Amino acid sequence: MPQQPAPTRQRILDAADRLMRTIGLARVTTKEIARASDCSEALLYKHFASKEEIFVAVLQERLPALGPLLAELTADAGGRDTGQCLIDIARQAALFYEASTQIGASLFAEPALLERHRAALRELDAGPHKPVLALAEYLRRERTAGRIRTDADPDAAAAMLLGACHLRAFLAHFTGQPPPQSAEAFAAGLAGTLMAGLARQ
Repeated sequence: MPQQPAPTRQRILDAADRLMRTIGLARVTTKEIARASDCSEALLYKHFASKEEIFVAVLQERLPALGPLLAELTADAGGRDTGQCLIDIARQAALFYEASTQIGASLFAEPALLERHRAALRELDAGPHKPVLALAEYLRRERTAGRIRTDADPDAAAAMLLGACHLRAFLAHFTGQPPPQSAEAFAAGLAGTLMAGLARQ
């Protein structure tokens, strides 16, 4: 029995993911994505309103799931150990930035395109600041619940954890060398160090 072709939306995201990784978000066009997914550009626009919407869908559906984990913790951490939660977040963030940094880096070479991309992400209520805000909100709740120090700064702690994960990915892509530690080892060390400063005295 012949194998059925993948649904159009799935083919579009598969092609977009591949092209954004190889030629960069700034250079890839919806026409190229449509051609690579074996559909017309008109059909592509029936599934996605813009290239930016495709980009957000790729981040949400093709990369390690950072957003859903943060959303779950922000909604209800369920009394889980804060240190373990931070390890889980750091591991997912390390993997997410490893996969996504290369995709968006080319935007910074074209200021006009970057501004258009920013405007589109604002309309979609998306952007790189969202994980930082979500993690800060989780830490704020942990502080209110008395599980971390009352004088802890959730915004600074969120920026430190996610910033370190992003820097790890940037350095690996820039140098062309794999990170010196696995995502698991890096996450455990990073979360442990952060918790040493956040833990109640």
